[in-house]
Amino acid sequence: MSPALLQGAMPLFRKEVLRFWKVGFQTVAAPVLTAVLYLLIFGHVLDDRVEAFPGVGYTSFLVPGLVMMSVLQNAFANSSSSLVQSKITGNLVFLLVTPLSHWAWFVAYVGASAVRGLVVGSGVLLVTVWFAPLQLAEPWWILVFAALGAGMLGALGLIAGLWADKFDQMAAFQNFIIMPMTFLSGVFYSVHSLPGVWQAVSHLNPFFYMIDGFRRGFFGVSDSSPWLSLAVVGASFVVVSAIALRLLATGYKIRH
Repeated sequence: MSPALLQGAMPLFRKEVLRFWKVGFQTVAAPVLTAVLYLLIFGHVLDDRVEAFPGVGYTSFLVPGLVMMSVLQNAFANSSSSLVQSKITGNLVFLLVTPLSHWAWFVAYVGASAVRGLVVGSGVLLVTVWFAPLQLAEPWWILVFAALGAGMLGALGLIAGLWADKFDQMAAFQNFIIMPMTFLSGVFYSVHSLPGVWQAVSHLNPFFYMIDGFRRGFFGVSDSSPWLSLAVVGASFVVVSAIALRLLATGYKIRH
């Protein structure tokens, strides 16, 4: 990929970052508060009753899952909401008249989405770490899975934003695809506690591997091999990114 293909990506990236940062109370503070409420409710009810991993309290187990869930959901929301808003308000035309390549669009939108996801995730971690002790057994997995997860959901949000023509279509994508895949990925439980059939179903969900690999970085234990998780998440990121780039290159639903 030549530098010419990325020309103009930085101004669009800055615009997308400023867009969510300007309403930071809604886009950053609110998701952090939601994650803290999950932690307080589930941690209070289940901390003395559930031990997901040997020697790891339930509240400690829950924190990485909530952090990664916040990263994924907010990375998706950033790119998808930005494109849909631009379509509805009509200001997308100002981007279409620029000589930006599809690579520049992709890097700017996915990059800004990753920034939002990681900022929210960092906020959740800073707040929730006061409620439970955490370790940093293998911190490199934390960085790898946070970056890949944020990038993949930013690209998936780009696909959803290109497909949706109005807010209710985007909400349907989020409520019927993103939310179920997130909540059924082991955020609140270890998949080893599930019956055999549901364990098999969970292993078909790429979100499970993102959260499981991310949690591995804190405790050094996980429900599956971190290398398998890395392979699944890496392959999913490549496939989703390729689809998003193809849609951008053909001008799907934006050049008419």
